[in-house]
Amino acid sequence: MGKLDGRVVLITGAARGQGEQEARLFAAEGAKVVLADVLDDQGEALAKELGEGVARYVRLDVGREDDWAGAVAAAREAFGHVDGLVNNAGILRFNELVSTPLEEFQQIIQVNQIGAFLGIKSVAPEIEAAGGGTIVNTASYTALTGMHCVGAYAATKHAILGLTRVAAMELAAKRIRVNAVCPGAVDTPMSNPGGADAAALDAVYRKLVPLGRVGQPEEVARLALFLTSEDSSYITGQPFVIDGGWLAGVNLF
Repeated sequence: MGKLDGRVVLITGAARGQGEQEARLFAAEGAKVVLADVLDDQGEALAKELGEGVARYVRLDVGREDDWAGAVAAAREAFGHVDGLVNNAGILRFNELVSTPLEEFQQIIQVNQIGAFLGIKSVAPEIEAAGGGTIVNTASYTALTGMHCVGAYAATKHAILGLTRVAAMELAAKRIRVNAVCPGAVDTPMSNPGGADAAALDAVYRKLVPLGRVGQPEEVARLALFLTSEDSSYITGQPFVIDGGWLAGVNLF
């Protein structure tokens, strides 16, 4: 018996990183997973690996409403219903605010913030029709604090917490719980595009993070599983920080 037996969960940004690990863990816990991404080769390979009766890949640009309609239709066709969503897709760019081109700022908003909004708008009616379920939004450590050179990214992650709280209030009567995960430094292709090994990353974060290391996407996946399963049945509208203690304060020694 798995924690997600009988569930059908759509996961965005599922071809790699946190989304991939969420898809793997959810499938291992009995869920049918709809893998949504724009990285077609990686997404299709993961769906094939997980198995035809377990996973379905669908191309989804989260900033396009018509793509969401297609993804929801594909999920219904493959598995009959949808009762879970993980709004995981996101992009990160490093730039000082005054040096950030408007086009770059708008691109980050389109993917991170509008993508989460469209996910809620498009999938919540499906979850309601299925009798209820869960939405997990991926925010960030930077949704609760500031950080140099990620102003656009932090702005979208603050916005996701607002969306999470309002959605939780509006959807509670429809038996839909909405929460957010707020990862700190996690070793994924988005935050580590150069592919530095874990030991090198640990050295960077040793003095910043009380636990002394970078996080792993599998750890974030386990938190997303908790918020998607009945283990969190009385929790909604909340941000859950998973950052090795980074937000608690600065290490001086």
